[in-house]
Amino acid sequence: MTQTVGIIGAGLVGCLAALAFAEKGFEVSLFELRDDPRKVDPGNLRSINLAVSDRGIRALKYVDNDMAERVLKHVIPMYGRMIHDTTGTKQQSQKYGLFGEGINSIDRSFLNKCLLDEIDKSSIKVYYKHRLIEVAGLKGSSPTVVFSTDENKRATFDFDYLVGADGAHSQFRYQMQKSMRMNISQDYIDMQYLELSIPPSKDQESPFSIDAHHLHIWPRKNFMLIALPNENGSFTVTFFSPWSVMEQLKNESEFLQFFKSNFPDAYDLIGEDSLKHAFHHHPRGSLMQVEVYPYHDPSGRAILIGDAAHSMVPFYGQGMNCGFEDVRVLMELVDKHGADAFKLYSPSRRDDLRTICKLALDNYYEMSSKVVSKKYLLRKKIDGILGKLAHGTWWIPLYTMISFRGDINYSDAVAREKRQSRVLKGIEVGFYTGAILAAAKALHWWKNK
Repeated sequence: MTQTVGIIGAGLVGCLAALAFAEKGFEVSLFELRDDPRKVDPGNLRSINLAVSDRGIRALKYVDNDMAERVLKHVIPMYGRMIHDTTGTKQQSQKYGLFGEGINSIDRSFLNKCLLDEIDKSSIKVYYKHRLIEVAGLKGSSPTVVFSTDENKRATFDFDYLVGADGAHSQFRYQMQKSMRMNISQDYIDMQYLELSIPPSKDQESPFSIDAHHLHIWPRKNFMLIALPNENGSFTVTFFSPWSVMEQLKNESEFLQFFKSNFPDAYDLIGEDSLKHAFHHHPRGSLMQVEVYPYHDPSGRAILIGDAAHSMVPFYGQGMNCGFEDVRVLMELVDKHGADAFKLYSPSRRDDLRTICKLALDNYYEMSSKVVSKKYLLRKKIDGILGKLAHGTWWIPLYTMISFRGDINYSDAVAREKRQSRVLKGIEVGFYTGAILAAAKALHWWKNK
């Protein structure tokens, strides 16, 4: 008899999970609170662009290699960071990979639509405008979910398994908590974000007004601007700062002057009229981290994945990649252990999810401040030289392990990086000691010549 699974949330992770379970032969139903996003004016959608890297690509290919190729043909590769200075006249490229690797920019809503198009080709049943109001029977063999439809009617469904992929403010997680002991932490970060945009260039030769193959960063210590390219030549721009910075800008004039002073080249690229519109009409988004444990209920019939289990800040570009990896890890456990997969998922995934949430938070400091530090750049250079010499064996930089080596677990990557950091620190001490001794010797020679 075919087993059934109900998936709550038709965002990126929910869609991939639905496709994955369908590939395994499950009868899949997918539920979404909102209407079909393909019917919604994209101008009304908010999104920080996604950077698809190796873990996300591996998961897509694991589910369906042909589907992955169809989706990934729309990405724009970014081979490094482009650092913009405070004068707006100088830019510095900092490569991501040791051997030309890159991460890939794609619009979140566009990727969601691509996955929904793939779902339309399958046997998956999709229910839009279904608000989850109750989960029952988790201690039994057939969990029940109850929804309120857009017509204010109740709709009840029974499944063998349930998957919650309904985001950081997960209603499914809330319902699970009622019937089990679940640890949960929710921390709002003192950081707001404001979405902006650089329009396509009017230049006939290229639709991009700045280099399309870099993630552009304007680092200013406690605040920053980033820009990621889109297929049409535009860039999705996001301004991050503590709430206090934004709250000090009382009016349009102060806001414009702030941008003109701190991001002069971006000011011209975005345009004064667009900045005025953003100040008055674009919402200020909040950033928070959510961590839970365990991710499954005691019966092993329900599970949380993606942001519902581990919402993280976007500063390592791993939120979606990690959520997609959740799907791959879960499916591999289903293949190996069948009905015990949900119970085994929690202990097997815990250390990795805690690790990447911390890395994501720590990386804000790197992006906003350290990328212009001479000491940081020296360490990165030595790290890269050793990585190239090792060619992916005895020495691998942390960024490479996280973004380009999905075969290395997040927790193993950080443990390895700690060992390598001790070596780098020793090299730095030797470098500075050597420089001091050489300077002292030169001074002695000069005095006695």
